[in-house]
Amino acid sequence: MSDHPSAAKSQSSFAPLSPRQPDHGLKPMVTKSDRMRQLNQSPRSISRKSSAYEVYSSGHASASTSPKKSSGHTNGGAGGRRTKAAPQYDRFIPNRNTMDMASSQFNLANPGSLPAHGNDGAGSVSGSDCEQPGNQTLDSTKLAYQEEVAKACGVSLNKRILAFNTEAPISDKEDIRQLYSRPQLKTSTSTANKRRILTTPDRVLDAPGLIDDYYLNLLDWSSSNILAIGLDHSVYLWNADTGDVSSLCELSGAENDDNSPYVSSVNWSADGSYLAIGTSDGDCQIWDADAQSKIRSMTGHQARVGSLSWSKHILTSGCRDGSIWHHDVRVASHKVGELLAHSGEVCGLKWRSDGQLLASGGNDNLVNIWDARASVPKFTKTNHTAAVKALAWSPWQLNLLATGGGSYDRHVHFWNTTTTARLHSIDTGSQVTSIIWSNQYKELVTSHGFPDNHLAIWSYPSLSKIVDIPAHDTRVLHSAISPDGQTVATVASDENLKFWKLFETKAKSAKTASAIGAAAMGSNNASLSAAIGGKDSRSAAITSSFETRTSIR
Repeated sequence: MSDHPSAAKSQSSFAPLSPRQPDHGLKPMVTKSDRMRQLNQSPRSISRKSSAYEVYSSGHASASTSPKKSSGHTNGGAGGRRTKAAPQYDRFIPNRNTMDMASSQFNLANPGSLPAHGNDGAGSVSGSDCEQPGNQTLDSTKLAYQEEVAKACGVSLNKRILAFNTEAPISDKEDIRQLYSRPQLKTSTSTANKRRILTTPDRVLDAPGLIDDYYLNLLDWSSSNILAIGLDHSVYLWNADTGDVSSLCELSGAENDDNSPYVSSVNWSADGSYLAIGTSDGDCQIWDADAQSKIRSMTGHQARVGSLSWSKHILTSGCRDGSIWHHDVRVASHKVGELLAHSGEVCGLKWRSDGQLLASGGNDNLVNIWDARASVPKFTKTNHTAAVKALAWSPWQLNLLATGGGSYDRHVHFWNTTTTARLHSIDTGSQVTSIIWSNQYKELVTSHGFPDNHLAIWSYPSLSKIVDIPAHDTRVLHSAISPDGQTVATVASDENLKFWKLFETKAKSAKTASAIGAAAMGSNNASLSAAIGGKDSRSAAITSSFETRTSIR
């Protein structure tokens, strides 16, 4: 219709903007003003309008086929502009990162593997510490799926326990982190004495079968540098000096998958020779770690024993029914005291280092401080609004106690147990699962669950946060500190046991701190082994070996 090339190009570009007209074999009339308007349009404006239409037509498929006009879109008349419309979505794309598709496919392919009813809810809700009825049992579907995967890969599940695997092969691609991780020149000498805190784990071990339950206490590090961990029905020991792993015990009845007892708590005696084990059926067992033999089993609790704490020859146990028992391991009639002040499960229990005061925390949101000679609390604190599992006495100020609340509280409170006053408080923003004081610095580390699953180091008494460490993919359940006070071990429901160098010091100061701690523990527990061995003829050889070790120290 026009012999000008730009006019032809403009017509072809704007053809989709108007409804398609029927072709009657007649050429449309073009006025002189329309032709001049097309000639004056620049290629830039044509390209801009064409791209705008493409966006519009991709959001509204009927724009090029329907003759309907809207007030917000014109057909390119004089002064008219085409505006972009909001896209209309026609699909829902789920977030599959939060789905266990492999396990779901296994369940669909094996309908008979689905359980008839759910297990204990305490482990099924990863972000909550709320109490739910029923005994803690393993998910049979998850176990069946793990067995199928292990069989297909030719891997034995038992060989993964506390296994240290080799690192992944190094990529051939250049690591760009080297470009921005080079140390920079110091701009000030004020940070010369500031220590460096590593935010990556020093070592990672597998911990398959760890029960995901906020109320249990399944990790403890002895003064002899042996780490004990409860995995399902068994207790395993990891020697931090040699890296050796050994199975200490497996609870009887473990072959019955539905009602078999499981390990609910572990706690070392202060000298590191004896390990107390609490079970889901209410027993308290005492094991000799060196001989790997059970010395005695103390029964009586009507529910699981979720917390344990030693004070010389007294083993204190906290039960799910809210009761606290004192067991004298020297005598046959072991129960020598009962404390009744909690209406919920006792999930936190800690003796002070001098054995004068006992702190207990429960699912009733209470913190009780007990005198060793009394059967009623010295005082009770009700400031927490969730279960109190995290309890820690300061190693350098005996009357200072730190307590941490669960997911509906998320606070750490500091108490003066002499005046009963609250000194400080921290809103951590996450579920507090454990608290550890440092022996080397005036600092403490807190482990957290929902929603951040991290570790935090705080300075005391300023309570300023020193560092935040993203620790695990799921909530951190338990933590323990090494006897030299430098390494913190954490384990989470992702079945990873990680070791963090958080309080590194010079070799001389670390050796001095370790010697001081060993001397203090030896003075508090010199008669423990002799008492147990004197009442049980099977422990005569064990007592002799303990006395030999004590004299060497």
